[in-house]
Amino acid sequence: MLVAAAVCPCPPLLVPAVAAGAASELDEARTACSDALGVLAASRPDRLVVVGPAGEGARGVFPGGSAGNFAGFGVGLTVRLGDGPGGDRPLPASLAVGAWLLEHTDWADAPVEGLGVGESLETVRCADAGREIGASAERVALLVMGDGSACRTVKAPGYLDERAEPFDAAAGRALGAADPAALLALDAELAYELKAAGRAPWQVLAGAAEGAGLAGRLLYEDAPYGVGYFVAAWS
Repeated sequence: MLVAAAVCPCPPLLVPAVAAGAASELDEARTACSDALGVLAASRPDRLVVVGPAGEGARGVFPGGSAGNFAGFGVGLTVRLGDGPGGDRPLPASLAVGAWLLEHTDWADAPVEGLGVGESLETVRCADAGREIGASAERVALLVMGDGSACRTVKAPGYLDERAEPFDAAAGRALGAADPAALLALDAELAYELKAAGRAPWQVLAGAAEGAGLAGRLLYEDAPYGVGYFVAAWS
């Protein structure tokens, strides 16, 4: 059963070495992420699964010890997803950011593995994947990586779209209220058009959380760089 979840944004800029001189701009988000991971540790899980968006070829399960790096962002930094033998595939960027967060908070509370999901994965399949994760151990925790819309301003990666702010507002309410039904109601097609990479991971969370009766807190909500970022803790 799912006993806790942390929701965090997944831009590589969250890693100070990648952000370099702009690192301070996301200090508040990093602090909120650390607080959310503290909730995970306090839940004493038997298993932690890190879920994040992934491109083709980087989807599916990543065993504990899988490595990722930020070479594509000009930084020679390698991270590992918990302990274990790892695998042959490098972590997608979202799971690499998750691995950095776990290392940054000295995670040693439960075995870790990752799951990369396609941004266009259908809602029903996201929910089914979440239910499977939730039933995989007596005490399961999730670290869910994903961003909201990337269309909040004219300088955003997806330019300005008037639908972006209402979409992010609905997502923020659902994440803050730990409301699985509201997360599952997010429109997958609209999310794709708005480049909201977190939609599929959030809906995996929704499936895992069904019947768990968790309460939620929204710890951070902002749109730096025109992208919706959220940090939430469920317990």
